[in-house]
Amino acid sequence: MNTPAQRDFALRPEDNERLASLCGPMDQHLRQIELRLGVEIGNRGFVFRVIGGERAVQVAEQALHTLYEQAAGTSLQSHDVHLALQESGAERIAREASADAADGAQEVAIKVKRGTIRGRGANQVRYLHAIATHDVNFGVGPAGTGKTFLAVASAVDALNQSRVQRLILVRPAVEAGEKLGFLPGDLTQKVDPYLRPLYDALYEMLGVEKVARLIERNVIEVAPLAYMRGRTLNDAWVILDEAQNTTIEQMKMFLTRIGFGSTAVITGDLTQTDLPRGQKSGLRDAVEVLRAVDGLSFTFFTSHDVVRHPLVARIVRAYESRETA
Repeated sequence: MNTPAQRDFALRPEDNERLASLCGPMDQHLRQIELRLGVEIGNRGFVFRVIGGERAVQVAEQALHTLYEQAAGTSLQSHDVHLALQESGAERIAREASADAADGAQEVAIKVKRGTIRGRGANQVRYLHAIATHDVNFGVGPAGTGKTFLAVASAVDALNQSRVQRLILVRPAVEAGEKLGFLPGDLTQKVDPYLRPLYDALYEMLGVEKVARLIERNVIEVAPLAYMRGRTLNDAWVILDEAQNTTIEQMKMFLTRIGFGSTAVITGDLTQTDLPRGQKSGLRDAVEVLRAVDGLSFTFFTSHDVVRHPLVARIVRAYESRETA
C-alpha cells in the first residue's frame, strides 16, 4: 500500500483578507478542493499541509498558490475554485490517485452467508486490505460506496473465524431535524431507528434468526455511541457508523475505548453532517489530527466508487456539482 504524500508550505505575502477569501466561509473553499482532489488540507494561519496521493497533493498546492494570488484583487467565490480545479484536470488526477492507492493491496475475499464478497474497484480493494492489516481504519466517502457493508462483512468473517469474541456496532444518535424526546419508548427504543442500517447489513450476512440468537447471547451488540463511555473493548470488532455526526469529544472517547485484540472501523460521509451549524465533525477532526499516526489506515471514497443503483452515483455527482458550482 502506497504511503500518502505530504506537502507543507506557506502562502506569502501574509494578508489576512486574502487568506479569508481563499478559505471561504467556514473553510468552504478548502473543503471543495478536498472533495475534488481526494486530499486533506489543514492550515495554521498561512502555513498549509496537504496530504493525499502525490499528484493530487501537487495540484492542490498549485491551486492554493494560484487562488491566493487571485484573491489579491477579488473576493473568491465557489465558481472561482471550481474553474481553477477544472483547469488543473482535477477529475482525472483524482481517479488516477484512487487507482494508485490500490497498487500493491492484496485482494481480500470474505465468505459470508450470501456468498463470497470481494472489493469492487481500486478503493474497495484497498479498503478491505487496510481493514485486514490495521487495527484502526477510517472509511470516508459518499453514500453507496460500500463503507459500512464491507466493514460489517469483515467483522462477520472475523467472528466466524473466532478471531474476535464480540461484534459491536455503534452509531451516534443525532437528531436530524426530529426530536428523540417525542418518539415513544425507552432510550433503547428511541435510538433503534438510527441503528437499523446496521441490523440490515447483519441480516444480509448472517440471516435474521442467527443475528437474533447472537444478539441474545450478547455476542453481537448494537448500541448508541453514548453507551461506549467508560468501557474498554478487548477481543472485539467495533464499527462506528455515521461517524460524521460525532463531536470531537465523542470521537476521542470512542477511539480510546479500543483494547487488545480489537479492530475498529470508522465510517462516515463528511457531506452529510447533522451536527448543529458551526460545530466541527469529530470525523473531520480525526482525519486532520491522526493522518500521521502509525497503525491507522484511511480510505477516501468518491462518487466513482458508488456501487448501488447507477442513479445513486449520478445523484451524488449532481449534489457535488451544486456544492462546487
